[in-house]
Amino acid sequence: MITQKLKHTPTLNTVIMVERTLRNMNESVIKIADLKRSLPKQVNHNTLKIILEYLEESNKIAVSIRGITWIHNTNPKLRMAIQKGFEV
Repeated sequence: MITQKLKHTPTLNTVIMVERTLRNMNESVIKIADLKRSLPKQVNHNTLKIILEYLEESNKIAVSIRGITWIHNTNPKLRMAIQKGFEV
């Protein structure tokens, strides 16, 4: 949860830019340094950390030791299968 006083508050356009870059990346896992190089515009490191924290809290990305992975899936068939499925 973001509780500190924010000096670098991201704009909606910046959040969308980072989200789009992560969603469309060729690799399955990407490091923050590689993500910074992949972005069309430069983003402050602290601002990027705030965006990544938001995306992780909203279950759009998974962050691990190896890097960041896009996990959000909007496929309606997958959602239906999850809803109708059963837990093992």
